[in-house]
Amino acid sequence: MIESGSVFSSNLVHFVRYLRGSGVELAPDATGDLAAAATIVGLANRRDVYYAFRAVCVARAADVPRFDEAFEVFFGGGGDGGQQPPDIAMVRKMDDTTASSLPVLAGRQSISDATDEVVAEIAGGSYAERLATRDFSLLTTAEIEEVRRLLARMIWRPADAVSRRWVSDRRGERPHIRKTFSNLTRPDGDLIPFEFKTRRPRRRPLIVLADVSGSMELYAEMFLYFIHAAQGRLGRVEAFVFSTRLSRITREIRYRDPRLALRRVTGVVDDWSGGTRIGDALADFNRIWSRRVTRGGAIGLIISDGWDTGEPDLLDSEMARFARSVRRVVWLNPIAGRPGYAPEARGIRTVLPYVDDFLAAGTLLDLRQVVRLLESVPSRRR
Repeated sequence: MIESGSVFSSNLVHFVRYLRGSGVELAPDATGDLAAAATIVGLANRRDVYYAFRAVCVARAADVPRFDEAFEVFFGGGGDGGQQPPDIAMVRKMDDTTASSLPVLAGRQSISDATDEVVAEIAGGSYAERLATRDFSLLTTAEIEEVRRLLARMIWRPADAVSRRWVSDRRGERPHIRKTFSNLTRPDGDLIPFEFKTRRPRRRPLIVLADVSGSMELYAEMFLYFIHAAQGRLGRVEAFVFSTRLSRITREIRYRDPRLALRRVTGVVDDWSGGTRIGDALADFNRIWSRRVTRGGAIGLIISDGWDTGEPDLLDSEMARFARSVRRVVWLNPIAGRPGYAPEARGIRTVLPYVDDFLAAGTLLDLRQVVRLLESVPSRRR
């Protein structure tokens, strides 16, 4: 029986809160159901725990990726991807203060080998939750390494767009006249069965313009890791950085090793930690790259705190042109989530009329919300 007030039950509470924050609909007594499931299946085998918890939490197929991500964050493995998760470590029962400071123990151990006083301890869930809400500018070296790992394992399932090509589909929205008439040559052709078609889905392009000026120095590295993770999951990503001028880094960010990719990026960017001229950077993009990379209903993702030393009129006109060339404009501001923040910078006030979504991006949790937004973009304009 899982004791109320234990470290494990506390972690279950955080696990449920994390799932709800990710958009998974749970029953009001979900924590109690999870504790009952853990009591029934035991805690010796992580795979059993995974499927028991998923049976309690997941009611829709669309929630499985979010559950897998949460289970990975709290319990370090799971899922039915072919690789069996390792067993949950078992440690001796102790008071909450001592238990919460212990690392997760490695190895496999059967419940039959433990005494009645042995309980399951899944350390790290609360730590991961706190780390997800910690501002990037305040991270220690060890925390930066952990956030990099979490970014690399982040699940990306953005919504698809629709292409101009049509494919056969029994539940399609339009009659497929050519295929319908071709079926008339079949033995049952006199019945004239109608065929239908629909537009072929495809991956929606993502265009990222990241500010690497001096005011963004404490955040730039984490955002480059975020872009690297996006490129690895989506494929169709065009990446640019800007300070006083625009630099394309799409080719450099494609290296599988994120550290090597960042070294390549720093080698091609000459104005790192310089001034900020957002209008000039947008002008370069609109003039040189817009027609090449914005086809197919691309989403424009701009990462900047909005501090700008350029001409406001140029920024206004180029931002308007950029907004017309993409499907949706998402602006990420790393300081927007701070208490008392207001968009008072001249650059932010200039661009806000052309921005569809203005979001905070100073923590890992903020970036997860960005991914959720990309998942919710409709395939068509409404």
